[in-house]
Amino acid sequence: MGYSVGQVSGFAGITVRTLHHYDKSGLLSPSDRSPAGYRLYSDADLARLQQILFYRQLGFPLDEIATIMDDPQANALDHLRARHRLLTDQITKLQRLVEVAEQAMEVQQTGVELTPEERFEVFGEVAFDLTYATEAHLKWQHSEGHQRSMARAAAHSKEDWATLMAEAADWRRRLLAAFDAGAPADGERAMDLAEEHRQHISRWFTPCPTDMHGRIADDFAADPRAFALIVPPAEQRPGLAPYLRTAAHANAVRQNDQG
Repeated sequence: MGYSVGQVSGFAGITVRTLHHYDKSGLLSPSDRSPAGYRLYSDADLARLQQILFYRQLGFPLDEIATIMDDPQANALDHLRARHRLLTDQITKLQRLVEVAEQAMEVQQTGVELTPEERFEVFGEVAFDLTYATEAHLKWQHSEGHQRSMARAAAHSKEDWATLMAEAADWRRRLLAAFDAGAPADGERAMDLAEEHRQHISRWFTPCPTDMHGRIADDFAADPRAFALIVPPAEQRPGLAPYLRTAAHANAVRQNDQG
């Protein structure tokens, strides 16, 4: 049984014009004819078309496809390896473009109005995860505290961010030192660090009462993307996020008792 150009176009998902082009170039010509003289595609032709479409999906040009399929000396594996290298390079370049686009989107989500160069200079390895920033924005966009925090962040200058991040880096160094030294999470040293972090949020972003700080610390322990905002993955330790959560809640009890 043979298949007309229209039939093949329909179930192969390509246009009649493309099939005519394959025919004209000699890449794929119908090998059967109907009693009325119309050219028809055989099962073998369809198998060849399937191979052609496979190579086209990988980005091979038509002349290279013809070489692979018609030259007995052609090594299809060598061609595929070369195409794999090319596609891998393209993926790397496209991934970089995606990162650039995400950075631009990220600025809109986080309110950090700095150039990419300034952001790298100020933040270093501490980075905002776009998915987390987007989810947080959607979750808290109607919250007065979130809106105030976003507005404060957008108003910070490069110098403000540099000071803020220097304070955060010093605090992070002391947090890691306390954790590595085995200081109890509910002890004075850890609670003082938790209180310092709470005051840091209040000073630079939005008033942060102890219950709010507890929720933030819970988020740090539950979501690695959130914790990466204050401790880069390269500096993290197993159990560090829960350690800070415990310290934050213990500090909340202490602050309430003192208040």
